[in-house]
Amino acid sequence: MVMTMTITPTDAPLADVHQLVARVAELERSQQTEDVDGFLALFDADAVWVTGGGRRLIGRDAIAAFTREVLPGAMANGTVRYGIENILFITPDVALTGVNQEYLTLDGRPLAPRQQGRPSYVWRRRDGMWLMTCGQNTGVPVDDVAP
Repeated sequence: MVMTMTITPTDAPLADVHQLVARVAELERSQQTEDVDGFLALFDADAVWVTGGGRRLIGRDAIAAFTREVLPGAMANGTVRYGIENILFITPDVALTGVNQEYLTLDGRPLAPRQQGRPSYVWRRRDGMWLMTCGQNTGVPVDDVAP
């Protein structure tokens, strides 16, 4: 999944861009390795998470309960990779990352039929660390996925 990332405003601090890229990479890693604690460490205490199935979870405790049920074993038959399409700094301490997700076989090939997602994550800086405050997972209908 090769893409060009856009950053708005274009003069956003590079350190913040790198930190957000690292946070999304940690999200990918924690899902690939089914690391529940690593996944949950990305969230603000009062975060809102909308699952790929459309379930809205409010607060890290609700996100934790759900994640502890579904993440272990979720990557038994495949994996996922993330690519950031855009970063929008809403304020100096609030940013949105638009991400492209692609689901893969265990050996790294795209699933057939291809399965993709287009999640958006809102991050808020607290005590110098970017934490997810809102995540919306949106799947792409199989008919709309480019070959």
